[in-house]
Amino acid sequence: MQGLLDTEATTTKATGPALPEFRASERLENFLARTTRPTPFLVVDPDVVIAQYAALADALPGCAIYYAIKANPLPALIDALANAGAAFDIASDAELRQCLEAGIAAERLSFGNTIKTPAAIAAAHRAGVPVFSVDCHEELTKVATHAPGARVSVRLHTDGQGAEWPLSRKFGCNAEAAYHLLVRARTLGLVPDGVSFHVGSQQTDPGQWDAPIAEAAALFTRLNQQGIDLACLNLGGGFPSRYRAEVPPIAEFGAVILASVRRHFGSHAPQLMAEPGRYLVAEAGVLRTSAVLVARREAGEPNRWVYLDCGRFGGLAETADEAIKYPIRAVDRSGPPTRVALAGPTCDSADILYERTPYYLPDDLTCGDRVDVLSAGAYTQTYSAVAFNGFAPLDAFVI
Repeated sequence: MQGLLDTEATTTKATGPALPEFRASERLENFLARTTRPTPFLVVDPDVVIAQYAALADALPGCAIYYAIKANPLPALIDALANAGAAFDIASDAELRQCLEAGIAAERLSFGNTIKTPAAIAAAHRAGVPVFSVDCHEELTKVATHAPGARVSVRLHTDGQGAEWPLSRKFGCNAEAAYHLLVRARTLGLVPDGVSFHVGSQQTDPGQWDAPIAEAAALFTRLNQQGIDLACLNLGGGFPSRYRAEVPPIAEFGAVILASVRRHFGSHAPQLMAEPGRYLVAEAGVLRTSAVLVARREAGEPNRWVYLDCGRFGGLAETADEAIKYPIRAVDRSGPPTRVALAGPTCDSADILYERTPYYLPDDLTCGDRVDVLSAGAYTQTYSAVAFNGFAPLDAFVI
């Protein structure tokens, strides 16, 4: 099996060099070498997930790790992480029910989504979920009404700089607003519990945690002067996975974050928690697809177009704006690599994966040949449409 992995340094000429192979775990590679399962499908190795969890726990000792279920909710992964000691960040009533049905105690859950229906808040409160995140007065009022006496954490806004999938517009508030929210939480009979933030998904710069940690420390001090002692600092997620480019090791992220906490909080460091999703599951999965069509759209065009049986609506939504750049390799061919544009099978013109970013696949690739998308364990199955153009949702399973 020949991997054809592009790098940022690759030129845009029509024919490129053979590039180093990007490999999945040994178990995944062995499975993929044997299987004749129809494409497309996602296969995930839970051993990789547990290894990532252990590495993050080592990098952030004492930090409570809440897996963000939205990244990949396969029941076997939830079970494996629960057995390893993880807690869980939920975003909906459905994720609450999944955890409870898996036998996970509500005390191990946090409702981190700042946009919740009243019914979901009430259900979580009845079940015993202890803490809810908010970022505006309207959401705080909902929590006070439907989860009286609950603990609340206020989410700070960040600019998402350095993240390949920023989250800067939809969530969070500034420090002044956070202060007033936490003061008002007390008057509404809630328990001001802490401050949270998220530096953006696939955050490749460990230093991006410093500014929000400093902002949180100032909030802790200011609220303490009002008799409000916050207990928890939620570092969010954002820890990166390896796609086409190398990223700093998780130990470096941990060292930089812990140094920042010591610098800004001194000897009064709060309980830390984190909500990783992508970091735990991305590298554990491979999405196997097949070429449906290989063609040149115009005479003289340098790119051949490779249309896969899984596109943006089949689980590869994070290729929007070519943001997440997955390693991609051919399985059945080993001809000289030539520049390609990659697209999905639907009749929607938005279903283009990569056109600007240089990708190379063998020049003898043809219809029916298999193609692997690696580091695809996060945000693929959950992003796949139910039946757009009649295509079934992405099949996914663990080995």
